[in-house]
Amino acid sequence: MTDQHNPQLSSTTDRSAERGNGTTRLPAAARRRQILDVALEVFADKGFYGTSMNEVAEAAGVTKPVLYQHFRSKEAMYRELVEEMGAQLERAIVAGVADAPGPRQQVEYGFRAYFGWAASQGSAFSVLFSEHNRADPELAAAIDKVESAIAELVAGFIEIEGLSADERRVLGHGVVGLAESTTRHWLKLGLASGTNADAFADQVAQLAWSGLRGVRRQTSGSPA
Repeated sequence: MTDQHNPQLSSTTDRSAERGNGTTRLPAAARRRQILDVALEVFADKGFYGTSMNEVAEAAGVTKPVLYQHFRSKEAMYRELVEEMGAQLERAIVAGVADAPGPRQQVEYGFRAYFGWAASQGSAFSVLFSEHNRADPELAAAIDKVESAIAELVAGFIEIEGLSADERRVLGHGVVGLAESTTRHWLKLGLASGTNADAFADQVAQLAWSGLRGVRRQTSGSPA
């Protein structure tokens, strides 16, 4: 079975399985959305490796045939969640920096958007950037794809004379790594509920901006 989804077939399967299971009928697209929302919470609670398809099916109130009609495997479900959340985070950053009047404000507003999204989507962030999932090449590739897309976005904000596009991408990955690592530990330590996300984001942004200014000075030939 492939990752491809046949709406007509799944809709038929959903109806027959739901009749036998006593669950509420939903159109195929709505059922798929519901399963993803539930899976995200189960993954966040138990981790990818601690979650079984049986548990997702039970939490979603569907039978395993319905679940497998929508997702051929747990990995396929996880990859779709990662891609979806990565796109949400990217949109949040784009919207956050839209009104930035200059490069420094782009850094500040970008970190605010990043931390703000993470604080509002805590479970989603823990799934997206879980350290344990990186041990699996397939899952690591899904995460790396998201990080690369965001790093590419950040690279476009870096205006340092004399740097090549590839050098900007490397710095973009550095900024994303800083944001991801500090945000993950910020959430892990339970600081999100007791601190102002914008204030903490500004502290991290100051750290990143100081580093970028250092690159600018070295590039221009002035003292570091």
